[in-house]
Amino acid sequence: MKKTLTSSVAIAALWSSAAFAENVTVFGPWLGPDQELVEAVLSDFAAKSGHTVSYVGSDSFEQQIVVDAEAGSAPNVAVFPQPGLASDMAARGFLTPLKEGTAEWLAENYAAGQSWVDLGTYSGPDGADSLYGFFYKVDVKSLVWYSPENFEDAGYEIPTTMEELKALTDQIVADGETPWCIGLGSGGATGWPATDWVEEMMLRTQDPSVYDQWVSNEIPFNDPRVVAAIEEFGAFARNDDYVAGGAGAVASTDFRDSPKGLFAAPPQCYMHRQASFIPAFFPEGTEIGADADFFYFPAYAEKDLGSPVLGAGTLWAITNENQAAHDLIAYLQTPEAHEIWMANGGFLTPHKGVDSSKFATEAAAKMNDILLGATTFRFDASDLMPGGVGAGTFWTGMVDYSGGKDATEVATEIQNSWDALK
Repeated sequence: MKKTLTSSVAIAALWSSAAFAENVTVFGPWLGPDQELVEAVLSDFAAKSGHTVSYVGSDSFEQQIVVDAEAGSAPNVAVFPQPGLASDMAARGFLTPLKEGTAEWLAENYAAGQSWVDLGTYSGPDGADSLYGFFYKVDVKSLVWYSPENFEDAGYEIPTTMEELKALTDQIVADGETPWCIGLGSGGATGWPATDWVEEMMLRTQDPSVYDQWVSNEIPFNDPRVVAAIEEFGAFARNDDYVAGGAGAVASTDFRDSPKGLFAAPPQCYMHRQASFIPAFFPEGTEIGADADFFYFPAYAEKDLGSPVLGAGTLWAITNENQAAHDLIAYLQTPEAHEIWMANGGFLTPHKGVDSSKFATEAAAKMNDILLGATTFRFDASDLMPGGVGAGTFWTGMVDYSGGKDATEVATEIQNSWDALK
């Protein structure tokens, strides 16, 4: 691979070639405090490039961006919360491919770089694949939360492989305690936490290409490899000895309440698998790193699938091309574009060139190390599936499965629902 220019040099070259300053409009999903944070980043871009930048946020971004594109009034750059809609809009001719060399830059400078190239590459209206999306601001799901004090009191070590995690689970049971807190309750979205478990297990038992085929339904939902991943989740969630309240409580326990067992005295559980947002539902005053901490939800050593990470993220795409829009994408390749938001919190990045001391907290830096250690990154599968499946029958099917229904039967019903949408 040809070595790309360092980002600062490349960007200086880009900007010096721009004949004049332009206006660039950015439309995204962030409102409130997040809007202020993205505007701080965009202000730095404006100061360095000479372009004028304006940002508009909306909580109905997905609907509005389609309306704007169809009306010919799209912003220069749109920030998509997930790739599915961006892919659809690329196929309709509403996105502009990113500059040549951007894919190579991502492959070299982002951890699990090829994953990020793949996630931003879509078919255009002519059927040809191009890189349209640049991921910036990422969330990590592959985390297990625990109480350091509880682990220390019991003499437990942090597991670094799935084999060790399963052995620890059995050790906690042998010690007369309960290893896991799992809750699927979420009102009308009940069941979604189980879909994350299944996605994690797909990435830990199958090659990433199989995961991609599952997401696109190139292999059916009731493929034996998918059923096996569902049953991997069941090995934890359907074992009365493993789960606080027993297996029967999993579906009815609200996901926001389920981690509270970590902080009970004596502990009701020792581990809780959940994404980076879950501390918002920990007891008030909980200090991350002291009262609660996390480790990477590990991979099987024997399967040799590297260190996969499941998560989500926002991708930036050009919806109304001008030079300033391309300059903005180039700016997002600089460490500074990431470090400004890092310093304010709520931001993770796969950019290998950032200064990790700039993170707002040690916990954020540690979480980002998990992202930087990824050999594969995959987007939440349910978010990429048709809504009727990913936000419908996959959720309800996992509730049925948690209640004792056969995995193959559940998976077949989900596949039938997918077929009905075609």
